[in-house]
Amino acid sequence: MDRNKLKDKQWRRRKTGIRKRIFGMPGRPRLTVYRSNKHIYAQVIDDLAGRTLAHACSNEKDVSVDQGGNCDAATAVGKKLAERASQAGITAVSFDRNGFRYHGRVKALADAAREGGLKF
Repeated sequence: MDRNKLKDKQWRRRKTGIRKRIFGMPGRPRLTVYRSNKHIYAQVIDDLAGRTLAHACSNEKDVSVDQGGNCDAATAVGKKLAERASQAGITAVSFDRNGFRYHGRVKALADAAREGGLKF
């Protein structure tokens, strides 16, 4: 099996295992993170209604970053997401790391969201 296919298969398996345990409710929606090589994306989701309540990503004009694939960009995205979530009336979330290790950019985004006022 090709190495990239194997890595993708392993990532999808980790992601599925996490999603079995975490479910976003209206009172405590799910904050999910996706990390690509160039950018980082985060959104707050109500799984019951199937709606995205707030989102932020490193390639938006509102999030001012020079390069989207580093910890500084992840911190900016976390702060912007916390700001948008508080405007939507969201204070507590369940963190879904989406199969990625809680390390580096994912951790930087989570810490910045906590500093912005989200509880998880």
